[in-house]
Amino acid sequence: MSDPVVTRFAPSPTGFLHIGGARTALFNWLYARGRGGKMLLRIEDTDRERSTAAAINAIIDGLTWLGLNWDGEIVFQFSRAARHRQIAEQLLAAGKAYYCYATPEELAAMREEARRAGRSKLYDGRWRDRDPSEAPPGVKPVIRLKAPLTGETVIDDQVQGRVVWQNADLDDLVLLRSDGTPTYMLAVVGDDHDMNVTHIIRGDDHLTNGARQKHVYDALGWPVPTMAHIPLIHGPDGSKLSKRHGALGVDAYRAMGYLPIALRNYLVRLGWSHGDQEIFSTEEMIAAFDLPQIGRSPARFDFAKLESLNGQYMRNSSSSDLLAALEDLLPHIAGGAELANSMTPPLRSKLIAAMPNLKERAKTLVELFDNSRFIWAKRPLVPDDKAQALLTEQARAILASVIPEFETVSDWSAASVEATVRGFAERWALKLGAVAQPLRAALTGRTTSPPIFDVLAVLGREESLARLRDQATGLIK
Repeated sequence: MSDPVVTRFAPSPTGFLHIGGARTALFNWLYARGRGGKMLLRIEDTDRERSTAAAINAIIDGLTWLGLNWDGEIVFQFSRAARHRQIAEQLLAAGKAYYCYATPEELAAMREEARRAGRSKLYDGRWRDRDPSEAPPGVKPVIRLKAPLTGETVIDDQVQGRVVWQNADLDDLVLLRSDGTPTYMLAVVGDDHDMNVTHIIRGDDHLTNGARQKHVYDALGWPVPTMAHIPLIHGPDGSKLSKRHGALGVDAYRAMGYLPIALRNYLVRLGWSHGDQEIFSTEEMIAAFDLPQIGRSPARFDFAKLESLNGQYMRNSSSSDLLAALEDLLPHIAGGAELANSMTPPLRSKLIAAMPNLKERAKTLVELFDNSRFIWAKRPLVPDDKAQALLTEQARAILASVIPEFETVSDWSAASVEATVRGFAERWALKLGAVAQPLRAALTGRTTSPPIFDVLAVLGREESLARLRDQATGLIK
């Protein structure tokens, strides 16, 4: 029986959870969940100067919002430094590592010489077989791995296929710095081994790290996890992803009004394919996801596709679910506090009633928020420029004339107010639009909105009449 699948997401807490990291976490999560395994979360906080508590919180919040849960306690890499030092000393004792006393000046000269010669190998191995008794005074050594000098290092990558490096091109990597702190390469191997990680799924910018880390595994006699190095995400023009393309934190996508399930669905299709299927339930994603279906070419981020997909999810969401998502968003957007502070059971009922129309006209929750403003806006409404232009003296006269007819309507509904408006237009020999457009401008402050009779129904009799009186009497000039 094979070992249970264990994946890990291992971000460095030096900033927000960016969109590429979110996709890596998703792929790890899907692969583990689809095989009854575990996904672990490790915070690689060994860079003490750049690691921050705010970044750690942003990573945790981002994963939680996306619905990507992890198994067990979070592992903090820095707390395991003593274990990492122990592994380095174990390699040293076994003759698989050595003290290197090269000075910074010597290392700089080696790098310059390697560049001139066009070699990728930067360190010349000068302390590999020397006795520490030859060490110059006052130089604190690092511990380097004795990497193989000849032959090949091969990784059968689940995405990249068979990848081969010539060992002559790979350095004796540093395991322990001169101050006794472990390097990233050593810490990652020690953590993945001790956490029983079976599959390493990460960006292909780590591919060469995979070869170097295999040297550490081999020196320790440990099994090497299965590796899958996934292509990075590029912009729609094929260039490196920048902020204008979408290289933002997950928190930014939340603030832009995307649903977590829609962003998850969009991310899973960035570089992974399953026939022509575009829309996946979470269960379908888990069942279908596999590593060999990930392409080797960089995926291209496309905001238009994300918006379109998000709009589909919104239209297919229940009104109550969308209202809950909108309320979750309010603390994260400009003006959200106004609605949050106004939220009452009657207002919730109005928003729920309006939701079927509102969600047809919005691709994001921010658009939904903006389109719903007419429902919760405070009186007197200040029409925008286009609506103000519609509210001519003649339009205000029409409003003043229709108000008494509305006042006679006791059974206030979309059907009853429609009948009232149509009857009024007929008697006054007006086209329906000549009445509906001033009504829309007066009731919503805009020239576009859900169907005007639905607007009247959602606002209710008293609020509708009050807003019409405000405009008919010229209160807003």
